[in-house]
Formats: sequence, structure tokens, C-alpha cells
Amino acid sequence: MTTSGVPDLRDPAVHEVLARGRIEITGRLVDASNATLFGTVSADGVDLRCVYKPVRGERPLWDFPDGTLAGREVGSYLVSEAAGLHVVPPTLLREGPFGPGMVQAWVSSGDESALSDPEHDDLDGEIDETITIAAASLVELCEPGEVPDGWLPVLRARDGAGDPVVLVHSNHPQLQAMALFDVVVNNADRKGGHVLVGGDEHVYGVDHGLTLHTEHKLRTVLWGWTGDEIGDALLEPLRALRRKLSGELAETLNEHVTRREVAALRSRVDGLLNQRTFPEPSGYGPAIPWPAF
Repeated sequence: MTTSGVPDLRDPAVHEVLARGRIEITGRLVDASNATLFGTVSADGVDLRCVYKPVRGERPLWDFPDGTLAGREVGSYLVSEAAGLHVVPPTLLREGPFGPGMVQAWVSSGDESALSDPEHDDLDGEIDETITIAAASLVELCEPGEVPDGWLPVLRARDGAGDPVVLVHSNHPQLQAMALFDVVVNNADRKGGHVLVGGDEHVYGVDHGLTLHTEHKLRTVLWGWTGDEIGDALLEPLRALRRKLSGELAETLNEHVTRREVAALRSRVDGLLNQRTFPEPSGYGPAIPWPAF
């Protein structure tokens, strides 16, 4: 279940440990708007690091009134797996130390570091360790004349000092798969820091609580392929997903989101299969989340 000592998150055994293991919370992630806890899940002598987001720690959002953010995270994982894109770490809904919540395999990139923060409050006053995560270097800000070769520009802006900068991202094929996935699930919050390269050398996206809405809400930093043709390597996952949305997958998703939201998901997949190009920003509302990182 490991690759060079790092868990291979695509191994089915990872999901089994997440589902059955005992969760021990050791810290809390900083910079998260909802309660996001860090810990270890253990079963049958196997220990995996995990993220746990209890439903009771969610802040209600007026524009996402149905279900829970945890349920939307699980729904997004199910879509990723059904399509065979595997861009979301193993994610499930289960009981935890602070009640039901989302549990997700931790993406071990080797860039995280722990900080002591004794003044930081947790749900029950028992956690005093916080974790900060460095963003993966697949999305960057750089000066206009220093865009890395082969990288794709998204927008030009000015930084806090008034100097020009360019938001760019890699042309990595796994990142392109993530960009397509974001269109499918209608991701309203694809920040640069939500893109991680795991120690298993696979690209993962995290934080999918703002997904699967019926209204167009796509906000992402991954606009570099706008207008490009969707190649066969990504069309086939879309076809596979569409077939499964006519069967049991739809009923499974209904456990986490509404039937109207599943119908809207089906419609988005149909639109992509018909158009076969990466969409442009709609022009209604911001196209990029704020902050972008």
C-alpha cells in the first residue's frame, strides 16, 4: 500500500482503513474556514494520516442550503472515481471523534510542517497543535517576463505593491484532468493551494465542499485550457461517468446532494460531450475564487 514509503492513495486498501479504522485527532489545519482536523486512522496494524471535517464544525452558507459540505466532498470523490479520473484522495462520510463528518486520506507531499499554537481554540478545547500546508508548485504567481516554459497564463494583475504579476499553472495532463473534473462538479472554489502533488507522484485536489450546485458557480485558477479541444483521453472518462449516472451512481449521490443537483451534473456531462471543448468563463460573477491561493 506504499510507494517509496508513501501511501499509494489509489490502493483500495486505503479506503478500507479510512472506513474501519480508529481515528485519533492530533491537530487542526490553519487557514480553513470550517473545522478541519488532522489525525491518524488505524486498522489492522496500518496507520494512515487523514483529514477529518466534522459536520458540526461547518459554517452554514446561504447559497448552499441543502445537505452538508461534508456530503458534497464525498459526492465529488464519487464522481472522480466513477469517471476514473482519480483526482480526489479517498474520501468518505463516517462517525468520528466529534460526530459524523468527512474523512479523507492525507496527501503526503513532504511540504507540510507543524506549528505550536496554544491559543488556538478547537471544538472541545482539546487540540493545541495546528498544521500549515505549503501549496504545491503547479499553480504560481510570477512576473510577466518569467513565465516558465510550457506553463499556461490565466490572468494578469498587480500585486499589493502595484507590480504586474501573472497567474499561471502547469500544463501537466493530470492537472488538465482536474480542470475538467472541476467543470463537471461545478467547483466554486479551486484555489491554487487546493492542488497538491502527493508523494505517490499523483496530482490531487482537495476542499470540494462548494460543488455540485444546480446554478453555474465555476470558480477556478485552472483556466489555461479554455477553448481547447477535450482529447480522447478525457472524453472516455466523461462517457464512463455518463453511463454510470444512469444507474446506481445517481442513487448513491442522492444520499449527499439533491436530485436536482444530480440532474444538473448529468446535464453538464452531456454538454461537455456535445461541445468537446473546455468552456470559457460564463461572464456572470467572478471566474476565479478569492483569494486565489
